[in-house]
Parts: sequence; C-alpha cells; structure tokens
Amino acid sequence: MSTTTAHQPHPAHPHTHAPGCGHVAIPHGDHIDYAHDGHLHRVHEDHADECATTSHMVHDGHEHRHGTDCGHVAVPHEDHVDYVHDGHRHAQHGDHWDDH
Repeated sequence: MSTTTAHQPHPAHPHTHAPGCGHVAIPHGDHIDYAHDGHLHRVHEDHADECATTSHMVHDGHEHRHGTDCGHVAVPHEDHVDYVHDGHRHAQHGDHWDDH
C-alpha cells in the first residue's frame, strides 16, 4: 500500500515527537505518526508535519466495523476518528472505510 502525504509543516511546534514522548505512536506507511491535539504529526527533518493523505484511498474488502470496543486503537483525527488496523489507519467514509 502506498500513500502520498503532503508536506504541511506544523508551525510553532516546540515539542519533539519520539518514542516515549507521551503521545500515541501509530505506524503509518514508512513513518510513525503521533496523535496530538486532534491531529496527527510526523517527524520530518527538524520539524513536525501534519500527516494528511493527498488522495481518497478506499480500503476494499474491509468487512470489520470499527467502533467502541472493536479492539482497535481509536485516534481522534480532525472531525472524525481513525482506527489503527493492520499497520495503517481506517476512517469511515459513507458506506466504506478509507485508508489514511
């Protein structure tokens, strides 16, 4: 699976994300996202970027319904909740799930 992420620096972010920093770490493609204040950050060189995909990526064949007590980590992300599943994040979109 390949996702393209936009380079969106998070301005004035004095905190350095790293293992043990206190934020939930989520594997995402070739990097780690950190859940912080309702959005996701990824470390990029000497700063943090907002981690947002640049395309709509439907997760085909996903019959599992995420929700309270589904067994997957729920991460607030902007105006919805992502669920960490099989090394990526799923978000409900209409009648299907998207890869984030």
